[in-house]
Amino acid sequence: MSDNQKKLQELLQQLALGQGPIKPREIPEEPKKEMKDYKFWNTQPVPALDTEISEEGPIDSKKTPDDIPDEPLPMLGDFEWCEIDIQKENELEDLFVLLNENYVEDKDSSFRFNYTKEFFNWALKSPGWRKDWHVGVRVKKTNKLIAFISAIPVNLRVRSNEFKSVEINFLCIHKQLRAKRLTPVLIKEITRRVNKCNIWQALYTSGTILPSPVSTPRYAHRPINWSKLYDVGFTGCPIDKTKADMLAYYAVPSVTKTAGLRAMELRDVDATLVLFNKYQSRFDMVQNFTKEEFQHWFLGNDEIHKVVFSYVVENEEGEITDFFSFYSLPFTILENAIHKDLGIGYLFYYASNADFEYTDRFDKEGTTALRKRLDSLMSDAVVLARSHKMDVFNALTSQENSLFLEDLKFGPGDGFLNFYLFNYKTMPITDGLTEDKRFDTEKRSNVGVVML
Repeated sequence: MSDNQKKLQELLQQLALGQGPIKPREIPEEPKKEMKDYKFWNTQPVPALDTEISEEGPIDSKKTPDDIPDEPLPMLGDFEWCEIDIQKENELEDLFVLLNENYVEDKDSSFRFNYTKEFFNWALKSPGWRKDWHVGVRVKKTNKLIAFISAIPVNLRVRSNEFKSVEINFLCIHKQLRAKRLTPVLIKEITRRVNKCNIWQALYTSGTILPSPVSTPRYAHRPINWSKLYDVGFTGCPIDKTKADMLAYYAVPSVTKTAGLRAMELRDVDATLVLFNKYQSRFDMVQNFTKEEFQHWFLGNDEIHKVVFSYVVENEEGEITDFFSFYSLPFTILENAIHKDLGIGYLFYYASNADFEYTDRFDKEGTTALRKRLDSLMSDAVVLARSHKMDVFNALTSQENSLFLEDLKFGPGDGFLNFYLFNYKTMPITDGLTEDKRFDTEKRSNVGVVML
């Protein structure tokens, strides 16, 4: 493995690509921990590790907003709480600098996420967003932003239960201050602020095992610009293959093939939302979008048009039959004489009516029809991702993704994404993986929510 590969794996374990059309390497399990090892989480309303769940629902349902303190938690003497107003250019710039320099990076600072201000406006300003849920910590003397955590409102459905919740994201602490034990304080403070609004559940994800995962899908990756990925050490070339072999194997068509495929427009929102809601009803854990939320996440506006890309398929009768979307979150490459960035595309949400005539999601004929349709749609998604300068296309084994991942030459990654629910217990939700962590085309996944 090259030094660049090692650095990139340190930067983002879940993006480590396999070497091509070969069997995925085995992934070592994390060292087993017990509940007593989680000193902070042991005090929080989350299920203990290996707990058998017999009844689903809130863990603590007795508190009210009046029980929650009005004042922020005490902060270390050199620091102070702040709210980040991302509508102010200087405060958005502070957040931009903090996350781009500290959120995830390799030890030598050779590679890092290239978050854009447009991305933050998309991710943090969904309908119902609140400035007081964009929580920061500054150094008193210099006003430097050294920590951040955010929440946005979401309506979650877990099986038959629907409830108000928040999505927690962008927990970041300056790399020189990670020994200060700020993480628990940040989590407690965002919890306090959300609880004051009479919201008691939260959805969050982590690449590490915490108490206790609801589901753990695996990352998968489809190289688009294999030559560039090879040049920067992002992938290797198998011993029994040549570079020409790999370029041919990962070649992407020059044009899309699905009839009626076009960019989604404002006039499509109502019909696409109806299609989307029907499609999402098959999953056990989803976010229920309002029309305003749907429009924000999939159409955005002029200032974020380079972040999310959404497409629909319209048949000859004018019916919207399919929909898919993906978003862009590139890398900056700091130490390469040729390449300065790496375009990364992430599959977002999608829907299709290909199997709607079958009442059983797992009907053999319905599954065959859906698989064929998704193969076509996602093949076109890869073509479109390339047109938007993306070098690799990523997806989880959530949703119905396991049906098309292998067909479209997605390789299993080294990374797994653990989904968690705060103050809510639920039985495990399938993750689209077999027992040996391969793509499961039979059981598939029941996770229908996508987090950035």
